[in-house]
Amino acid sequence: MIARFMNLEWEQFFRSSYWQKSIAINVLMVFLALYFIAMFLGLGVALFPMLEKLYPDVDPFVQVNNFVFYWLLGDLMMRFFLQKLPVMNVKPLLVLPLKKSSIVHYVLCKSATSFFNVLPLFAIVPFSLVLLSKDYELAQVAVWGASMLVFALIINFLNFIIESKSSETEFAFLPVFLLVSSLLALNHFNVISFSAMMAVSVNYIVVSPWAVMLPVLILFGMYWINFKMLISKLFIDGSLKKESKEVATSDMAWTRKLGVIAPFLQLDLKLLWRNKRPRSTILMLVLSLFYGLIFYPNPTYQDMPGMLVFVGIFITGIFMINFGQFIPAWDSGYYNMLMSQNIKYKQYLDSKYKLMMASAVLLFVLSIPYVYFGWDILLIHFAAMVYNIGVNTHVLLYGGSFNRKKINLTESAAFNYQGTGAVQWLIGFPLMALPILLFYISYKLISYEAGIATLIILGVLGIVFHQKLMKAIVQRYKNKKHTMIAAFSQSN
Repeated sequence: MIARFMNLEWEQFFRSSYWQKSIAINVLMVFLALYFIAMFLGLGVALFPMLEKLYPDVDPFVQVNNFVFYWLLGDLMMRFFLQKLPVMNVKPLLVLPLKKSSIVHYVLCKSATSFFNVLPLFAIVPFSLVLLSKDYELAQVAVWGASMLVFALIINFLNFIIESKSSETEFAFLPVFLLVSSLLALNHFNVISFSAMMAVSVNYIVVSPWAVMLPVLILFGMYWINFKMLISKLFIDGSLKKESKEVATSDMAWTRKLGVIAPFLQLDLKLLWRNKRPRSTILMLVLSLFYGLIFYPNPTYQDMPGMLVFVGIFITGIFMINFGQFIPAWDSGYYNMLMSQNIKYKQYLDSKYKLMMASAVLLFVLSIPYVYFGWDILLIHFAAMVYNIGVNTHVLLYGGSFNRKKINLTESAAFNYQGTGAVQWLIGFPLMALPILLFYISYKLISYEAGIATLIILGVLGIVFHQKLMKAIVQRYKNKKHTMIAAFSQSN
């Protein structure tokens, strides 16, 4: 039965339209997988001599266990954002004479072969071989390696429990983020030394192999909880019940003062307020305001003005980047209806421009407290705001004419590549790298002030020639209008 399930999923994977339409993304994911494998292999080989050099008075085999706590937390965060729940198309199977338990056991066992469970082996195995070459006992090394694999599987099933409980929660990553941050803070300030407790536990397991049964029992407990949760939802009518919820309404009367773009601006604001994925851009707007605290207090970055320009572009432009790169895909669900109305394309795009411009001004005003780190920081933020308004808004609007993928507004935005195409990957260079390059050239050839002036002048030119630029962008959208309608009309 397991072999038949595997064969069905294999055929479904390669026959699906998603595979055929997303070959480029699949190839990219393969290269990313190979990159991480190479990194873990390098870590496994270099870890022992690196620990010997950094901690000459401590046994590297003992010292490595001091980092297990951090590895587990990092693994949990990575899985929460990147690893999806193990699923298969079970609806057709539920009308067949198959045991539900067999289906659930297959789904859970399949997750054990996940890339996230295999990846640690590329570090564990080389490190174990290095230990054996240093005359460590085979039994102890084998128990240590098995323990690390058990811990990885525990995190695997723990992540599924967390995801299943938070899948319907707005901003579901916040509880996990706060939990991990709290554990790290408690450990860092020595309130509770979780890293030392974990190290002692692993060291005890190594010298007392019978103690490995405790994490194994925890693993079976996690597996059983997942089994009970999945089998309780495995009913053919379980997906027939539609979710109903009250929708908050607002006439947004204040937008009527904005003239002909008011209806489109209302549409965008309601879209941001009512839907999960676009609403995440608002959260990113808030979180980005604290991004400078990573760089500005650090003296290292004071001698790297190009990095400070990057931070300024990011802080004042995070909303326009997250929102603008999916124009007009945000409206893909009703794009054909929208384009059938007696409206002007320029008014539609102008509303997007005004919204992005307002976000840049708002973020600049909210970032004024960064003047605490120096007036030059505030000047960088001002230059970045002007550049974002004058240049990056037009880059985003023009790049939107290449969007062809529909977006599901109800899905979470965290590591969600649905609706993402080559445009979103390529547009990053003109948005982020180009202003840094332009600043750096003027900074090196003339002065720091000349670099700032370059960004401001380019931004002002973009604002002055906005109408001419919009005329070209609008014509581009008109030329691709029916192509986009046809693409958005197709199901994902």
